[in-house]
Order: sequence, then C-alpha cells, then structure tokens
Amino acid sequence: MENIYKIKETDSVYTPQLVYYMDIINANTDRAIEIAGGTERLWPHIKTHKSLQLVRFLVKKGITKFKCATFPECEVAAEAGAKQVILAYPLVGPSVGRFISLTEKYPDVTFYAIDDDEKMTEALSAAAVKAGLRVPFLIDVNMGMNRTGASPEKAEALARKASKLPGIDFRGFHCYDGNHHESDYAERLAGVAKTNAPVEAAVKRLEADGIKCPIMVMGGTPSFPCHAELNDYYLSPGTMFIHDAGYAKSFPDLKCTPGAAVMTRVISRPAEDLITLDLGYKGIASDPAGERGVPVGLDGAETVVQNEEHWVLRLPKGSAAPEIGEVIYVIPTHICPTSALYSFVLVAKDGAITDKWEVSARNRILSV
Repeated sequence: MENIYKIKETDSVYTPQLVYYMDIINANTDRAIEIAGGTERLWPHIKTHKSLQLVRFLVKKGITKFKCATFPECEVAAEAGAKQVILAYPLVGPSVGRFISLTEKYPDVTFYAIDDDEKMTEALSAAAVKAGLRVPFLIDVNMGMNRTGASPEKAEALARKASKLPGIDFRGFHCYDGNHHESDYAERLAGVAKTNAPVEAAVKRLEADGIKCPIMVMGGTPSFPCHAELNDYYLSPGTMFIHDAGYAKSFPDLKCTPGAAVMTRVISRPAEDLITLDLGYKGIASDPAGERGVPVGLDGAETVVQNEEHWVLRLPKGSAAPEIGEVIYVIPTHICPTSALYSFVLVAKDGAITDKWEVSARNRILSV
C-alpha cells in the first residue's frame, strides 16, 4: 500500500494518535454526493467521527440533515448548523424526558424520535402533550439485523396507532439495513430490493388510507448506493466519509479511500522478526474480531499478540525491520469505535498537521 498517510513533522506528536486526512475526507464526501445525486437526499450518520468541526464541514458542503446515536451527537449536530436531526435510538426510561429537553433547547432544529414499541410511543406521546409539543416521529423497522425495529407488519400497525396519538407527528420510517454486507454489488442490490419490498408495500397501504409517510430514511454505507439506484428515499451513509480498511476491502464499488490513520511508533524489537508498536486495543478498536488495522508499509506482517498498550507483529522472513522509534501509520479496520477512543484527533492536509479537533460527542453527557 502506498504511504499517502506520512506526516512531514512528527517529532512533537505523542503516539498513538488518530489523524484525519482532509484531502481524502473531502474526496469521499464528494463521492457520497455523487452517488446520492446531490446533497438533498443525504442524511448521514455522525457516529463515525462525533466531531463538531466535521459536521460543520459537511454543512458547508450543503448537507444539513444528520442522524445520531446519542444525545451528545444530537447536540453537536445542532451546534454545527444541522437543520434536521434523527436520534436513531429507541427512547426508553429517562431518555423520553431528555429528548423533550433536547427539542426545547434547540427550537430551530427539527429533531425526530424513533421507536418500535407501542408502549414507548405512548410514553413519548404523554411527555410531548405535557410539554405542549408535537414530536416528529419515525418508526424503526427491523430490516433483518434483529437488533432493533419492528417487523414491517408490526411497523404498519404502529404507524396507524402513532398517526392518531396526541403529541406525535408521524412522518415515516427509519430503515437501517446494516445486515447487507455482500461484497458483490449485484448481490447486495438484490438483497436490498428484497428487504425493501415489504416496507414499500406497507407504505402503499398506509398512504392509500390517508396516512402519509413523507420521510423514508434508508441504508448505511454499504447499502446506500443500492437505495440510490432503487428508490428516491433519503440515504444514510456514515462510515464512508472517513472510511476504513474494513470497508475498503469489502466494498470496492464505493470507490473511497480510508481517510484516517493511527500514528504509532516502534517501541521494541523483542526478537529478530518481531516488532512491538505502542498501539494496543486501547488505541485502536478491538471490534471486529481479527486484524484490527493495516500497518502501511509492513506488507505481510502478522499479529502475534495485541494487549492493552502493545501490539506485537511478526515480519515476513527477510524483510527489513523498522527501527525503534520509527513512525508507522495504521489504517483502522473499523474507524467508528476507534474515533471514540480519542479525546481529540489531529487534522492533516498536504502531508502536514493543520488542526486539532475535539471528539466532541465522545462524552455521554454534554448539557442535555
């Protein structure tokens, strides 16, 4: 792999350290806009980076709708200039009241709640009525991941219920199909079309009965090109703006480049064919199982062991070993949980560090 990640001045950079490369991120963003046919259909997730500055960058590109997994992410999106924000996580327990507080704090932002359960929707209805609000609401649909969401049949029934509840403004469906990981695009397209069919049938029945579903938010990074081809719904990629080694390997059709690397150093050479990096799983995500990153320029290196603060690699026989103290750049297999391991990221452009960004929504509570 060509080392496009090398930074000119690294002597003052403590490692391990996550770096974002804005030239690459800008190109990935343009690719997302190209696939979507413009910015209007894009409703991207910010959980990959959790960054106020990166949301501001996307807003300047013309993207104003965002999806979030946490309340702090919602606050970051609002502060960065978002106009519409989905909190794509079921509201249970005190989160119902917290959502009401969020909408009251940012009256110029439209926040959408989601849920998949009748009792929880009724709880949101009661809280909205008490606060004198009418909450925009999407029903979360289980598209085959079996993580959250109602089946299309139950989602239709819940839509009929929600459309009549006071304090609830039913707008449509949230359909995340993260189970579509077919590397072959044609197979992925066919799978997406198949799982979309019962949802689309439900929408037709609802609209025939006068229950409008103007907002349909579909897909994640792997599947959103399929939705872009199959329908006119909103598209919700997340990872591809930064991108990582895992998706680059599995989904070459996206034509994106990983835009983040963890800068690390060789701290020991415990044997002739071994090197140890200061990059344990507290510095790079331990999800998924298997290789957690790709060290640029160390082709054929294999993990011997990775601990909390150490990563021991075995080099191929006869290969030149880097010196102790040498900087190595590792492309994370999964950038989303890797970003959350850092309180800040360094930002690079044209091979030099140009900025430092706080990972703003890393904390569980900001103000709401």
